[in-house]
Amino acid sequence: MGHEVLGAPTPWAPPAAGAVVVYRGATVIDGTGGPARTATSIVTDGATIRAVVPDVKIADSTATVVDLTGRFVVPGLIDSHQHIATPPDRAAAEAMLRRQVYGGVTAIRVMADDLRQVAELARAALVGEIPGPDIRFAALMAGPTFFDDPRTQQVSQGGTPGAVPWMQAITDETDLPLAIAMARGTGARAIKIYADLNADTVTALTAEAHQQGLAAWAHGTVYPASPGDVVDAGVDTVSHSSALAQEGTRHPLTTYKDKPPIEYDRFADGDDPHLQALFERMLGRGTILDATAGMWANHFAPEATDPESQERVRANSRLAARITAHAYRVGVPISAGSDYENAPEHQFPALHDEMVFLARECGIPPVQVIRSATLVGAMSMGAQDVMGTLEEGKLTNFAVLSANPLDDMAHLADIEFVVKRGCRYDRSDYEPVAPGR
Repeated sequence: MGHEVLGAPTPWAPPAAGAVVVYRGATVIDGTGGPARTATSIVTDGATIRAVVPDVKIADSTATVVDLTGRFVVPGLIDSHQHIATPPDRAAAEAMLRRQVYGGVTAIRVMADDLRQVAELARAALVGEIPGPDIRFAALMAGPTFFDDPRTQQVSQGGTPGAVPWMQAITDETDLPLAIAMARGTGARAIKIYADLNADTVTALTAEAHQQGLAAWAHGTVYPASPGDVVDAGVDTVSHSSALAQEGTRHPLTTYKDKPPIEYDRFADGDDPHLQALFERMLGRGTILDATAGMWANHFAPEATDPESQERVRANSRLAARITAHAYRVGVPISAGSDYENAPEHQFPALHDEMVFLARECGIPPVQVIRSATLVGAMSMGAQDVMGTLEEGKLTNFAVLSANPLDDMAHLADIEFVVKRGCRYDRSDYEPVAPGR
């Protein structure tokens, strides 16, 4: 008796091994930060890259050949700071994921949400039931005083905020090995260290996460733990350039809800010495900065309707740009993360806007911005062994553009098609969500 195939259809599933495709004639920007390579072929076998080589005669007569003469290829983009289930809304999340993959984003790092829904969306996108990027995600940990935040209510429905495996309140009495094991059981690849924890607790959480094979992703300032405390704890990534402005502040750091004012004048002229020392430690440790530099200009600016809030947005945007530029000059690895998504009817994902901001406002060369959104993005989620660059043995993830993004990062919008795990997504097939839906 044969086996009956059960389950939903998988129209976006990766092709089987043995399905060889040669993408020929492209200018390849491979994600390493090296120069573009002209007249280059990408040879793929199912979901895996077999070779990236100068154009040669195709020896495999069974291979499908795709002519990319005059086109530009970048690795699949990676948004290193996303939220897709705060609050959980399956239809909205699927629309967001669909726009991301049709916009060239083939992987995202979800920084704590309702992981019950996130895990299911990750599974569905991985096997091809829905169009979307690969998803790696974190379970959140914070001090108990944080858990009256309304977002924690949204993602803990049916449970108690702070007492569910994906969102835990940490105290001096917490059994840390058990807490990390519970987080790991959600399918998380990391813990996110968020707020209201002191330096010793951040260090202990980081050590236990690493002991159990999880990464530690942290806010730049955890309150009362300072940016320096967070970096010295050994975390793998720190999020939000503007949060690093609290390093060396003359104000006491107490709680997340009682943040001290930002001393903008410290960053107006030249590089702040406190940040210089912090960035040198980050560089030595290999700590990644998940900058989210364009969030103020791209996300909060449209919501600022009065002069006071508009000036605050401008000040924070300038601050984020200056701190990110400083980190880049020191050599700190910077990933490209958005921390928001555009309105449903928008044509392209927010990561495009972040990349434009990194190039235009932070002064990062375009080839390095692409590296931030590919290789460093993969590093931020512990996936550099399978994605982030175009090279033999990695996943067949890339975007094909009709114009050169090294001339203008806005050319990311000139997408002809995207390949994720070997499955092709033609841009002409994408339709944004209608306004009001």
